[in-house]
Amino acid sequence: MHAITRSGWIEVISGSMFSGKTEELIRRLRRAEIADQEVAVFKPSIDDRYGETTIGSHDGRQWEATLIDPEADVLEQAQTALNGEEVVAIDEGNFFEGDLVTLCESLADDGRRVIVSGLDRTFRGEPFDPIPQLLAAAEYVDKLHAICTVCGEPATRTQRLIEGEPAHVDDPTILVGAEESYEARCRQCHTVRRD
Repeated sequence: MHAITRSGWIEVISGSMFSGKTEELIRRLRRAEIADQEVAVFKPSIDDRYGETTIGSHDGRQWEATLIDPEADVLEQAQTALNGEEVVAIDEGNFFEGDLVTLCESLADDGRRVIVSGLDRTFRGEPFDPIPQLLAAAEYVDKLHAICTVCGEPATRTQRLIEGEPAHVDDPTILVGAEESYEARCRQCHTVRRD
């Protein structure tokens, strides 16, 4: 899928919730290990859905990860934790500030393969920074789709639900959750409360 080169590059796996982003990230990590490449995995400290130091997919696959505080100096935290790994993966990139782009560019410039997974849209359907900037910086981009829970069409949006009802447009952008708070929806079935 991706060329083997001596230079680094950035890969982004984006899409809505339940589209298989972390599952695809873990698949790529497994392949890197089979190729005897050293791997480092990072995740935001605010995401504890699958354990404090584990990334996980909704289908149960998991991988050990190092925590990064998304509100602190991301570049410094990652560089302190790295030990020359050739492949660096970052899960839930949407939880990080713009420093994520600087970190990924720096790692790729250093000759590393950088793989980031994250939501490309907020629950409102708006671009979820910093993923759009990372998409522009990346050499490889994969946009995955889920299945709309309402009509069965390909889903590109994440529907946030509060007590079974669509979230209000003024609700906070970040709310860590899974099936209890979110559904995959297509463009037609996605709604946001504005009243």
